[in-house]
Amino acid sequence: MTLPVGGPRLEMNDGLVIPQIGYGVYKVDDEVAEETVVTALGSGYRHIDTASLYENERGVGAAVAASGIPREEIFITTKLWNTDQAPEDAWKAIHKSLDLLGMDYVDLYLIHWPSPWRGNFLSAWETLIEMRDKGLVKSIGVSNFEEEHLTEIISATGVVPAVNQIELHPYLQQDALSQVDSQLGILTEAWSPLGRGAALEDAVLSSIALKHNVSIAQVIIRWHIQSRRVVIPKSVMTSRIQSNFDVFGFELDQDDLAAIKTLNTDSRIGPDPKTADF
Repeated sequence: MTLPVGGPRLEMNDGLVIPQIGYGVYKVDDEVAEETVVTALGSGYRHIDTASLYENERGVGAAVAASGIPREEIFITTKLWNTDQAPEDAWKAIHKSLDLLGMDYVDLYLIHWPSPWRGNFLSAWETLIEMRDKGLVKSIGVSNFEEEHLTEIISATGVVPAVNQIELHPYLQQDALSQVDSQLGILTEAWSPLGRGAALEDAVLSSIALKHNVSIAQVIIRWHIQSRRVVIPKSVMTSRIQSNFDVFGFELDQDDLAAIKTLNTDSRIGPDPKTADF
């Protein structure tokens, strides 16, 4: 099978498609982001994941403009930060993001965290629906939402998020929440998909990597791909940006998948969305 440029796509519940593998720019400085996103686009990626919190939307936009690739061929995700969830602030936030990106729209806009103690995530979701209806964003979704948060916004609005981006890696496999997403028709997207490097010394994963003559990172990314998740690995090293996308020449077998299943310890790197106080 010949893959499209940018790799495989997954269909979202709004009928639009998202490239399954993207390039994440968390904790990448604005100037560095411009350089690394150009590298990623040149390596085949067509999905870039940023956020207002990352303070590198300008660099991402500059890279897209410099790439020579038509805007409509690149999928851009950005996110609404917690302090901007009130409707008036959310409108200011999306316009600021679009201005920094130098774009008329983003392909996917996410509520970054439910931040439930603020009591604003439902009104934020209602505002995202309006943004979509006005064409500022093509698809809308959430990040770090648990089942109760999803239930609340869907029950109130009847609009199901296209994507739920959550921490997910071999040590936090999130089977229950992924199943909830699937039952609701929501695509699960993995942030920190490599466990921020924690899994890159794992003996089980090393054995699988040796078996397929690939890197441990490639094994983990392939695991996400075969699990039908969207995955957004991040690196600022050119060789790793390239190798993280080069995961379509091998396939994990059932023994490999079973071995990876045993690694789950429900160990978080980031905060628990139910108790995060930021």
